[in-house]
Amino acid sequence: MTATENLQKLGIELPKVVAPLAAYQPTTRVGNQVWTSGQLPIIDGSLAATGKVGAEVAEDKAQELARAAALNALAAIDAEVGIDNVARVLKVVVYVASDPQFYNQPEVANGASNLMGDVFGDNGTHVRSAVGTAVLPKDAPVEVEVVAEVND
Repeated sequence: MTATENLQKLGIELPKVVAPLAAYQPTTRVGNQVWTSGQLPIIDGSLAATGKVGAEVAEDKAQELARAAALNALAAIDAEVGIDNVARVLKVVVYVASDPQFYNQPEVANGASNLMGDVFGDNGTHVRSAVGTAVLPKDAPVEVEVVAEVND
């Protein structure tokens, strides 16, 4: 199945590309790769939540937010090359604004990683970093970057 067919099967519609919040672009293509800028969990034009994971934001909610941010990354990739031209996902980086006592960043990152598998199947398997940080832009709980290989 294509990525588009998988999205339809999941009942997911790609959102509009989130407008940059500063001086950068949503994606850049280098050869057969597309790299996304960090994507926040912006849904319908608004940041879906704020705060630190493990304090104001529960782990399961943060996982949902990571999925939403990853969906924004897929929308940016789709605008750059078309989602069905993704050959495979190479890397996902998930930044988690964490309470000092929160250590489950990898579980939060699974929200983004699982989406890649749902959309691309085996081609969604990727390397990943899950990074705890003190603060993210706009006090977002998570931020996601994706690197994808695309068909020529």
